[in-house]
Amino acid sequence: MTGSALPEALDDLSIAYCSTVIAESASADEVERLIERLATEAERTVELERAGADDAWDDPLTADVRDLATQPPVVRYVNLLVRDAFDAGASDIHLEATRAGLSARFRLDGILIPAPEAPAALHHAIVSRVKLLAELDIAERRRPQDGRIRVRLESRELDLRVSTVPTMYGESVVLRLLDRGGRLVGLVDLGMSPATLHAMQSLARKPYGLILVTGPTGSGKTTTLYAALLSREAATEKLITVEDPIEYQLPGVTQVPVHREAGISFAQALRSILRQDPDVLMIGEMRDSETAGLAVQAAMTGHLVFSTLHTNDALGAIPRLTDLGVPSYLVAATLEAVLAQRLVRRVCERCAEKYTPSREELSLLGLSEEEMNAVGQLVHGTGCAACRSTGYRGRVGVFELVMVSDELREAIAHGASEGELRALIDGPVSHGATLRSDGWAKALAGLTTIEEVLRVVQS
Repeated sequence: MTGSALPEALDDLSIAYCSTVIAESASADEVERLIERLATEAERTVELERAGADDAWDDPLTADVRDLATQPPVVRYVNLLVRDAFDAGASDIHLEATRAGLSARFRLDGILIPAPEAPAALHHAIVSRVKLLAELDIAERRRPQDGRIRVRLESRELDLRVSTVPTMYGESVVLRLLDRGGRLVGLVDLGMSPATLHAMQSLARKPYGLILVTGPTGSGKTTTLYAALLSREAATEKLITVEDPIEYQLPGVTQVPVHREAGISFAQALRSILRQDPDVLMIGEMRDSETAGLAVQAAMTGHLVFSTLHTNDALGAIPRLTDLGVPSYLVAATLEAVLAQRLVRRVCERCAEKYTPSREELSLLGLSEEEMNAVGQLVHGTGCAACRSTGYRGRVGVFELVMVSDELREAIAHGASEGELRALIDGPVSHGATLRSDGWAKALAGLTTIEEVLRVVQS
């Protein structure tokens, strides 16, 4: 195509697709690969299954919606969205209803990025397609719904957790991707410092007690608990988990799903499995006083209990347990350690380059003059095709471990405030790196950047 004909062609495409078309240069090989991918997308092995029978679609009120949701353009778009999300390593797919139509985004390494754009005219059909596959009521658009889809991508199996909510402009949908065939990681793969890793390995081998992992949603708490369970001898011990939902299948471990519709909550499941003669328990989350009380009682009666809490740092787990109604003396008697964690994005190895940070950047981390003077060059990503021009690819954990020493145990038993506990662990009985100092160590090692540390670690 000649240079003079290009603007006219772009105008034609803009009219045809009702959107702005931007021209970018690409090699002939890149163009061929893209054409081949688009041409064969419908033929590639992407199977989305639902377990229900077709009898549910006899209702004439939903027949038209079902027909529209099974049209080839809708099926192709949903299949393409799932495959692109998997290929990119995304954890979630967000389909958001807006005034202009349906907006699609992927959560990649904790950050939302644009996904293949949905055709504006197919907004409701795409949402209905997802709901159909998840066995949700496609005629009900006024209340939130939750479901699950099983996906086969060639030789891989995925579970998609589906959540819908009604909004001003229609329903918005989020799909969480869980790779059933993904490789389980051990404690050594999480990015802990040698001291923290050694301590966690020792804690995971304890015969009894309570070990907590804290952090916000999506910070990798469940992955850490799985890694701790994998360090146990499943062949000679009874390992049981209670989860909502079960994210990965662990060999040799009895995994119990929470099912509230059937009357099975964390507390009810825990009460039952304590009669199953377990050695090690993993409770997906302590959400209420009953679950917390049962977990502490299990730790008191000779079981090792792993669980999670939502707190800002490791020390915050102690007052949180007392807020849940656990007496201070029981917290002191059972709690062995609390691990706080976050996930920071890794610098992309393909476009990584060294640079000299400014003193303003370093001052944001609260470094002393001496520490800032000692800093040489750090590493950041310039952006490339492999990292989708973000400069980051993959994530690594940032950790803060508080071991409950005798001094700390005594202070907890006497009802010390969080401030008094913090003064104790920051004083003569220091318990190692904080989240910020561990993040800074990873920035110095070239694994992440100052911006990432500041983004995920609270001041």
